Amino acid sequence: MNFGRVQSNELKKIDFKLPVDPAMNEGLLKGKKIKPLNAFVGCAKWGIKEWIGKLYPLGTKEANFLDEYLKHFNSIELNATHYKLYKSAEIKKWADKAKDLHFIFCPKVYKGISHFGHLTDKKILTDDFLNGIIAFQQNLGPIFLQVNDRFSPNRKKELFTYLETLPRDVQFFLEVRHPDWFVEPNTKELFTKLKKLKIGAVITDAAGRRDCCHMYLTIPQTFIRFVGNSLHPSDFKRIDAWVKRIKSWSENGLEKLYFFMHMHDEAYSPELSVYLIEKLNKACNLGLPKPKLLRKTKH
Repeated sequence: MNFGRVQSNELKKIDFKLPVDPAMNEGLLKGKKIKPLNAFVGCAKWGIKEWIGKLYPLGTKEANFLDEYLKHFNSIELNATHYKLYKSAEIKKWADKAKDLHFIFCPKVYKGISHFGHLTDKKILTDDFLNGIIAFQQNLGPIFLQVNDRFSPNRKKELFTYLETLPRDVQFFLEVRHPDWFVEPNTKELFTKLKKLKIGAVITDAAGRRDCCHMYLTIPQTFIRFVGNSLHPSDFKRIDAWVKRIKSWSENGLEKLYFFMHMHDEAYSPELSVYLIEKLNKACNLGLPKPKLLRKTKH
């Protein structure tokens, strides 16, 4: 993932402090802890060849990568569905591997819907996408809709109209990237609309795009996309800050956490995932599965 990437020598200049919770969050969390927090942690894909010998046993074939991934995490932000419209039969093959596990797939909306053309004429594609991923059945987590970097508030009517057409029996989260969404009054209008529609807000924490790390909660759930920098010392300090914030949200009624680890070099994602899960388990009294590393990548 290259979004928000900066040169390593620039990282020490960045203020990684998490923003305070916006006033709009008040009242959304009820002030009483949900026991236990329903937490899911994973990566964006399972097909990382650099994990062979570190996370996956030596000799693991690509056809068996998902089988191995399922041994280490309880969720995945499924980017594969962004690049291809999958038929239900194809999805079912993945779902069958996880059907007896406490594991969820969080599919990203197909790019033909979200990144090309106008949302006003995407009903057929949207139906095709949903008809495929519904095959995940009990292993289906929230659906992740990302609009492209050029999708500005000038198209808010188009976006809001499309969001209103989405089914209510599955949970959606939205990620916006155009900088103007994070300038008032656009920010308030966007998150107020998401709150009304009960659609979650994706929070993306990337070094070069601090505006996307916005802290808005529009439902009592959060979907965090954390973009690390190959185990730079700042990665661990940033995770510490997130654990502190998640603990605070949890103690005030956060119901579900979805936290997905990204790296510009995905070879390093398992190590930082281990660090995150150890910290979360201790701070929030959780029992999240921890990846079992066969070795650590030399860095």
